[in-house]
Amino acid sequence: MFLEKDNQAPKRKRKLFVEDYVKGVLDNNRAMLAKTITLVESNAEKHFHLAQQVISELLPYTGKSIRIGITGVPGAGKSTLIEAFGTYLCELGHKVAVLAVDPSSQISKGSILGDKTRMEQLGRNKNAFVRPTPAGGTLGGVARKSRETMLVCEAAGYDVIIVETVGVGQSETTVRSMVDFFLVLMITGAGDELQGMKKGVLEIADSIFINKADGTNKLKAAATKEEYNQILHYLPPATKGWEPKAYTCSALYGEGIDTIWDVVGTYVKHTKKNHLFYERRKEQLSFWLHETLQAQLLNRFYEDPIVKGSLPEYKHNIENGMLTVTLAAQELLNKYDRNIK
Repeated sequence: MFLEKDNQAPKRKRKLFVEDYVKGVLDNNRAMLAKTITLVESNAEKHFHLAQQVISELLPYTGKSIRIGITGVPGAGKSTLIEAFGTYLCELGHKVAVLAVDPSSQISKGSILGDKTRMEQLGRNKNAFVRPTPAGGTLGGVARKSRETMLVCEAAGYDVIIVETVGVGQSETTVRSMVDFFLVLMITGAGDELQGMKKGVLEIADSIFINKADGTNKLKAAATKEEYNQILHYLPPATKGWEPKAYTCSALYGEGIDTIWDVVGTYVKHTKKNHLFYERRKEQLSFWLHETLQAQLLNRFYEDPIVKGSLPEYKHNIENGMLTVTLAAQELLNKYDRNIK
């Protein structure tokens, strides 16, 4: 006996409007929160204006969280630390959103942080929300999508936002420009890779934690902590009036995790008392505006039909020594200016 096939057409998904996204986020409907973030992250032009309308409606409900940036060299145990720290905060009654900033590979366009099993335990916690943020190959993509995703999470009621960076170059300064507190995770004996990262990143750190301070590594981690404290004492602080210090922790065993929150709390109290907390946020918004303007102007320039048509010839002339780079750039800009007038 054969069952008759159901020839009914599948139900079409209901089109979502601004009010649907806004209500879903404010109600902390996790499915709608995920859909809203997907909308914000979309590169499609048809989604851009809808996403901006949604964010505009959500703006009055944002800005009430503590934003923490965490970086460190690969292998420092960032994911383990964030999971332990996030779980600890949830147990204290906080709602935690983790945004894993994930610059895509410039060669394969794939994700460096492709492992979706990361922070699995925290992701299952009803008071936590873990979301990797694809960059689309550019740090500009990271910045816009991560900042707007952060606003959406704040509107949904998450009062601690943790922004993780893979710690491979310029992404640290990008994350520093969107958070209140910036934590650098270090380990002992990381060799040249760690040495190469030290220079710039220590100057933007509000605190350093030496991870994996357990077992036979405990004494070495304590010595490393003292070394960093000596270095930090002579560096200009990233935040006026705040002296960054180094501490030890073990994300694996949950030791020192409470210290992180104590340090963040002291920092927030200090910066709010001196009005630096809100001053930095204003500076970050101003920086974001300039960064967005630069990105949009650059995009308009390269999308201009005259520029598109002329660029190959200019590249050819430069490569064959017939034209200087500076003169070529000036002529292309003049063509663009004439075309938009």
